[in-house]
Amino acid sequence: MSGLEVNKILASIIFAVLIVTLIGHFGDLVINIEHHDEKETAYKIDVEETESTKGSIAKKEEVIEPIAALLASASMENGEKLFKKCATCHNYEKGGANKVGPQLWNLINRPKANVDGFAYSKALAEFGGEWTYEELAEFLYKPKKYIKGTKMNFAGIKKVKDRANIVYFLRAQSDNPIPLP
Repeated sequence: MSGLEVNKILASIIFAVLIVTLIGHFGDLVINIEHHDEKETAYKIDVEETESTKGSIAKKEEVIEPIAALLASASMENGEKLFKKCATCHNYEKGGANKVGPQLWNLINRPKANVDGFAYSKALAEFGGEWTYEELAEFLYKPKKYIKGTKMNFAGIKKVKDRANIVYFLRAQSDNPIPLP
């Protein structure tokens, strides 16, 4: 194949790419491609609510399994292994320093958002109350869902047994562990 034929092939490819690009830009000029989220794009149909539709539209609440019954059989070793996920942001040692998250020494029955020197989210500071066994387990299930606006970026722990093991492990991180429920 001669050099002239190679040049013709390369010129054809470049010309085809140029034509496709120009057609794409021309199409964008002809059709408005900006999306307006605030505009309604469908017609609303008003339907009267009847007794049968009220029940079917009810929101399905997510039920979080309680851990109280599982705490008696919880494993300290498994809790310590599972806590390694938490250890990247939290410290559980007595007098330990805060990391990205607050230190967790003596956490059970401790008031929420009370570690000195840690800047809690406004949502957690205003939430109030104490970290009971069940509240901590619900928080660990999905932190962002339990306290909307929390700074804790953690997907959560789905398995109830794993949450029970971590809570059991955190319970032991105290001079005087709170009795099991």
